[in-house]
Amino acid sequence: MRKLVTSSVLAPILAVASVAPARAQDAIIAISGVVRENGTNQPLPGVSISVKNGAVGVLSDASGQFALKAKLKFPFTLVFNMLGYDAKEVEIVNATNLVSVALESKALLTNEVVVSASRVEESRLRSPVAIEKLDIRAIKETPAPSFYDALENVKGVQMTTSSLTFKVPNTRGFNIPNNFRFMQLVDGVDMQAATLGVPLGNAIGPTELDIASVEITPGAASALYGMNAINGMANLTTKSPFTYQGLSVYQKLGVNHVDGQDYNPSLLTESAVRWAQVFGKRQQWAYKVNGSYLQGTDWLSDTQTDQNPQNLNAANPRFPELSGPNNPAADLWNRYGDDRSGNVAVPITYNGKTETFNVRRTGYYEKDLINPTVRNLKFDGSLHYKLTDRAELSYGYRYGLMDGIFQRGNKIQLKNVTVQSHKLELRGADFVARGYVLVENTGDSYNLNPLATNLDLNNGSNSVWGGKFRTELQKQVDAGVDLATAMKLARTVADRGRAEPGTAAFEQLKNTITGINNWDIAVNVPGAPVTGGAALWQRSRTYHGEAQWNLGKRIEWADVLLGADARVYEVIPDGNNFVDFSKPLSDRTTPGGNNQYYKKVGAFGQATKLLLHDRLKLNASLRVDYNPEFSPKLNPRVAAVYTIAERHNLRASYQNGWRFPALFEALSFVNNGSVRRVGGLGRVNDGLGFLENSYTLASLDNFTAAVNRDVAADPTGTTSEKQARAALKNRAVLQVANLPTMQPEQINAYEVGYKSVLLDNRLALDLDAYYNEYTGFLGQVEVAVPKSGPVGSDASVLDMLTRAKQDRYRVYTNARNTYRSYGSALGVTYNFYQKYTLAGNVNYNALASNEQADVFVTGFNTPKWVTNVSFGNREIVRNVGFNVVWRRQNAFLWESQLANGRIPAYQTVDAQVNVRVPNLKSTIKVGGTNLLNNRYVQYAAGPTIGGLYYVALTFDNTVIR
Repeated sequence: MRKLVTSSVLAPILAVASVAPARAQDAIIAISGVVRENGTNQPLPGVSISVKNGAVGVLSDASGQFALKAKLKFPFTLVFNMLGYDAKEVEIVNATNLVSVALESKALLTNEVVVSASRVEESRLRSPVAIEKLDIRAIKETPAPSFYDALENVKGVQMTTSSLTFKVPNTRGFNIPNNFRFMQLVDGVDMQAATLGVPLGNAIGPTELDIASVEITPGAASALYGMNAINGMANLTTKSPFTYQGLSVYQKLGVNHVDGQDYNPSLLTESAVRWAQVFGKRQQWAYKVNGSYLQGTDWLSDTQTDQNPQNLNAANPRFPELSGPNNPAADLWNRYGDDRSGNVAVPITYNGKTETFNVRRTGYYEKDLINPTVRNLKFDGSLHYKLTDRAELSYGYRYGLMDGIFQRGNKIQLKNVTVQSHKLELRGADFVARGYVLVENTGDSYNLNPLATNLDLNNGSNSVWGGKFRTELQKQVDAGVDLATAMKLARTVADRGRAEPGTAAFEQLKNTITGINNWDIAVNVPGAPVTGGAALWQRSRTYHGEAQWNLGKRIEWADVLLGADARVYEVIPDGNNFVDFSKPLSDRTTPGGNNQYYKKVGAFGQATKLLLHDRLKLNASLRVDYNPEFSPKLNPRVAAVYTIAERHNLRASYQNGWRFPALFEALSFVNNGSVRRVGGLGRVNDGLGFLENSYTLASLDNFTAAVNRDVAADPTGTTSEKQARAALKNRAVLQVANLPTMQPEQINAYEVGYKSVLLDNRLALDLDAYYNEYTGFLGQVEVAVPKSGPVGSDASVLDMLTRAKQDRYRVYTNARNTYRSYGSALGVTYNFYQKYTLAGNVNYNALASNEQADVFVTGFNTPKWVTNVSFGNREIVRNVGFNVVWRRQNAFLWESQLANGRIPAYQTVDAQVNVRVPNLKSTIKVGGTNLLNNRYVQYAAGPTIGGLYYVALTFDNTVIR
C-alpha cells in the first residue's frame, strides 16, 4: 500500500476551478472537492484524502465530496487513495474553491510489489521464485470468513483445518496438520510455538482489521530464511499506524452445524476493533491497538474408519468372520485407547487348538473427550517513533489465547493456550534490525490418547481386563456361540464398571486425569488413587535477533543484501514431555531441573545484477546456518529472470535448503500409551539403546503372526513351550532397526516459471513447475528394545513374546530413501467485461515411488489435482459487489503416526455479497463457505467440515496517508 500512496499520477486531474490568492504560510487552509471514477464519472465514496507526509486526512462522502481544513502552508500534496483504484497525488500550490479528481479503476493488480521472495522490494512480475499475494482488496473481496481462510484459494496452497481456531497452510507436498516445515511470519516474528512445534499465525496473528497483505512463497525458502522454511512461508504484514489512522470496528455473526448431524445449529461470533493515531509536535509518534474475540462450536472429528482391519497381522487375518464391524482389534480414526498400546493377546482353546486373538481395549470416542466450544482472544499494540524521515523505531506486543484441537502424533485438546511476543525493531530505508521474545504456555491442554488409555486402565490393567475377556470368551465359544458374537459378549463383561461418557463419574475421572501431568504411570487397580494423567503442560521461550543491510548502489557491480540472525529456544522441563537430560535415567521424569536450550545462528549474503539493458535479472545468495548439535550447513540459491518482451517474464531457480529438527523432534521424552516418544539426538539415546539395540514394530507384528500360526499347529507341550520354539524358529522375521543419529533434513529444489500481463492489463498468467529432492527426511519409527539381551540373541527374541519384557519407543530419525516430488501450478485472471473478473488456478503435485520401503512412512499427504475458480465483480451496481469461488480436489492417501486412510474427493462453493453504505462509512458482507453443506474431511482423523454462513458488518473510518 505504501507503494501505491507514493506512486506517480496515472491519469489527468479534471477541472480545477476559480483560483483565489494564496494566504500566508502556516494559516488555516480549507480545501474541498469531489472524487469521481474516470470513464463513468460516478462519484466515489470512501476515498482517503490525506496530506502527504502529514497527519491530516478525511474520507469522501456518499457523493464523492470532501472538505479538509488544517494548518498548512503552500505548496503541499494531497494523496487520493482507494482500494481497486490507482492512487493519485495532487500538488496544491494555492487556495482553490473546488478540486475535482478522477481515479482510474484497476482491472488487475499489475504493479504489485512483493518482499518475501528476495527480502527486498521488487515487482511480483520479476520475482526470481514463485510468490502469491493477497492484498487488502483481495481480502475484502474474498467470500472466506477470514483472510486466513482465504489462503485456501491461493494458487499452490493446501490448507489443513484442525479446528475453527487452528488452520495451517502448506505448499508442494509432505503435509501434516502441525506443519513445522512451513514458516509463518507476522511483521518479521516467527509464529511457531516452540514445544507444540506448530505455527500459530491465525490464532495469535493479525486481526481482520489490521492485516495489510499476505505473501505466500511456495516451496523451499530456507536459503534466505533458514530453519522451518523448507516447504515455504507465509509473510503476514500489518498496517502501519502512520499510514492507516483512525477507528475501525468489525462484527461477524455466523452459524454452522446447520444440518444438526454433529451438533445442533451453533452460533459463531467474532468482534474486532482497531484504533491508530499519530501525535507529537512533528507528528513523529504513532501508536495502534487491536483486539478481537471469536467464539463458536468447533467442527467434530467422528469418522470411524478402521486402520487395523482384520486382514492385517496386527489383527486376526486367519479368521474372516472377525472382519468389518466384528473386528475385535479395530483401531478407529476418532477413537482413542484402541491403538497398539491397548492390544491384549487373548489365548483360548478354539476348534480343538490353542488360538491367540488380538483384541484392543474399548477406548473412547473423540466427541466424548473434547469440549466443542472454542475461543480465540487476540490483542496487540505497538508504539512507533520516527527518528528521521527515513528511520523508525518501534515496540510491539502481541497476546493470543486460544482453545481448539490440533493433531500431531496424537490429538491434543488445546485449552487456555497463551502465546505472547515482545518485539523491538529499528527500520531504515536500507536496513532493519529487530529482536523479539516469544513466550509459550499450553495452559490446561491435554492429550486425548493417554486420557482414553487411563480412563480404560482405571477399570483394570490390560492383563486384568484381558483375563476377564478370556474367561468369558472361552465360556461363550464352549457354549456354541459364534466367534464374532462371543467376542462382543466378552467385551461387555470385561467392560463392567467402566466409566461411561455422560455420567458424573466419567466427568469427575476425566477432570482428574486431565489435571495430572504424568503419562508414565497407569492406573491398574480399581479404586486406587489416580496417578496416570493426560495434561499437556509445556512452557518455553524463544529468543530471536536479526539484522539486514541493503548495500544497494554502494557496490557498483551488483545490488547486495547482507543479513544475520541468532535464535535460542529455552524449555522449562515438565518431567513429562521435556526433561533435564543431565539427570539420571531413574530421576529424569520428575518435574524441574535445568532448563534445556536449543540454539542456532545464521548469516546470508545476496547479490542481484541487471544485464542486457535490464532485461536479464540474475540473483544469487548463500546462507550458512549452524546448530551446535550438528555441523554447519550451507544453503545456496541461484535464480534468473528474463524479460522476453514487456511484461513477459521467464524465470528459473535452484536452491539447496536444510531444516534443523524442530524442538520436539530433537529433545522430546514423553511416554504416550506405554510407548515413549523420543527425540533423535544422541544424548537422548544415551542409556536407552533405541537407536542401536531395537527391532522395528512393523517386523514385530509379522513375527507375532508367524509365532501364533506355529503355536496353533504345534500339538505338543505347554503354550509357553510352543511359543518359545516358534519364536526361535521365526527369529529371522524380526528386523533390527539400526537407526542413525538424527541429522538435519535437506532439499534440493528446482523451479521454472512464467508471468505475464496481456490484453491491455486485462489478462494475467502465472505458471510454475518444480522438482524437489529430499534427503534425510525426518519422521518417526516405532521400535522395541529387549530387556534381557542385545538384538540378535536368543534372549532378545524371546523378549518379543511378552510386552513386559520390551521397552517401546517412537523415535524421530532420518529416512533412508531419497524422495522426489514434482508438480506445477497455473493461475489465470481475466477482466473480461467492465469490472467482471474470472480467475482460477489448477495445481498438480506428485511423489515419485521408491523401489524399497523405508523405515517409516513419510506421508506426502497431498492431492494430485486441486482446482479453484472464482467469478466476481466488486461493483456490479453502485456500492454492491459479489464474488463466488468453486474449489475441488481429488482423492488421495493420507499417512501419519496417528491415522492412515484414503481421503475422498470433495468440492465446495463459497460466495459473498457486500453492500457499502458510504454515509455510515460501513460495509455489510453476507456470505458463506461450503454453501451446499457438502460435508468433507481434509485428513485422516480430521474434523468433518460443513457449511458456515455469516453476516459481517465493518465500520471503517480509517484515513490512508
